[in-house]
Amino acid sequence: MNEFIITFRECLEASLIIGIIYTVLDKNNLHQEKKILWYGVLASLAASIIVGIGLASINDVVGNTSFEKLFEAIFMYITAGILFYVIFWLARHVSDRKEIESSVKTAVAGSSLALFLLVFFAILREGFETALFLIASLTNTGTFSYFGFSIGIFFAILIGYLVVIQGRKVDLRSFFKATTLLLVFFASGMVAYGTHEGESYLVKSGQLEKSSIVRVWDIHPPLKTLKPDTNEIFYSYSTSDDKYYHIIHDKGSIGVFLKGFFGYNSNPNWVEFMLWVLSLLFGLRMWSTFYNVGRKNT
Repeated sequence: MNEFIITFRECLEASLIIGIIYTVLDKNNLHQEKKILWYGVLASLAASIIVGIGLASINDVVGNTSFEKLFEAIFMYITAGILFYVIFWLARHVSDRKEIESSVKTAVAGSSLALFLLVFFAILREGFETALFLIASLTNTGTFSYFGFSIGIFFAILIGYLVVIQGRKVDLRSFFKATTLLLVFFASGMVAYGTHEGESYLVKSGQLEKSSIVRVWDIHPPLKTLKPDTNEIFYSYSTSDDKYYHIIHDKGSIGVFLKGFFGYNSNPNWVEFMLWVLSLLFGLRMWSTFYNVGRKNT
């Protein structure tokens, strides 16, 4: 689900940018500039792949050291910060057709290089964010859905085409309002996970005693063996950990989804829990303010 949401939203933004720019150029019969548009798109896609490989390589190299947990904590905080920034500033500009059209006209009036750079960096930003968020999601859940990844890209391109090229009337504001709310929970989950990994680093480095950590709750701890009266349908066995996990444990079949999507943890500490609540309240407050939720139009 995370892969679908990330690629769908980011690729839809990119599709809308490309589509609107193409429409402006086509209406003005700027055929040479349309070629430059596609050159910019191809260059930005290639650069995005390079950036994604680079980020994944850095993640793998650092993840193999004793500072793995510390790196993951810092990485999650940075990603959450960028995601909040994307949610509450950049996204609204993508949904503003007039602003994009104005930027295109300014670039075209300047030079072909200006148009190329406009397209290149606009799409590269989406590629960078997609790579960053996907790596964070993979780090958080430990799983990756190629189906969700692929279907997100497919529907994003399809809807972008229908909205811009075919001129279908779609309320972009309502669409971004809904997807932004989902990303609020996603970003808050990153904050919680980053805090949890920070705890793991302090414990592994000997700076904090695990027994001294106060938990808000501890739901169904993992079991080495199942008791005779235990209902096996609620448990799954992990060969890597040699343990049985309940379905609502954060490594269980349901819990792992809640963890990746909402930042759920089956045994959070109080710092982690409070930061999750505060970041979620911050996100919901900004979301409701930006989209005027609960306010009547005057």
